[in-house]
Amino acid sequence: MRTTRDRIRHAISFEIIGLAIIIPFGTWLFGVQMSQMGVIGIGSATAATVWNYIYNLGFDHAMQRMVGHTRKSLPLRVAHAILFEAGLLVILLPPIAWYLGIGLMQAFVMDIAIAIFYVIYAFVFNLLYDRIFPIPTQPREAAAAC
Repeated sequence: MRTTRDRIRHAISFEIIGLAIIIPFGTWLFGVQMSQMGVIGIGSATAATVWNYIYNLGFDHAMQRMVGHTRKSLPLRVAHAILFEAGLLVILLPPIAWYLGIGLMQAFVMDIAIAIFYVIYAFVFNLLYDRIFPIPTQPREAAAAC
């Protein structure tokens, strides 16, 4: 299982790279001001960072209990990314609608577009992260104590 330090590195690098992509792209795609997209991006990244830590920790603990390890197959990695984004969609929809002064349906369309980007981005980022920083192998007993 990953260490707390590794999880923090993962979450922060994920959000910084994601923001560098989504703020200029979202400004262009949605026709909002860069400052508005920046607030949405940074607010979303903050919520996503907290959600990322909680979600991945819970997911890994569940995997450890169910299958005795945290290595994710390709299909599980896809499900992992989709479930993460679905949870984040529920968290972010009301604040986006409120901040931009738009209806929930318009905010939903915007949030879905952002979520689609992040599903693809999360899949690629996590796949590369696992290759660059492999999950350390440890005895099952030590992992159960975490």
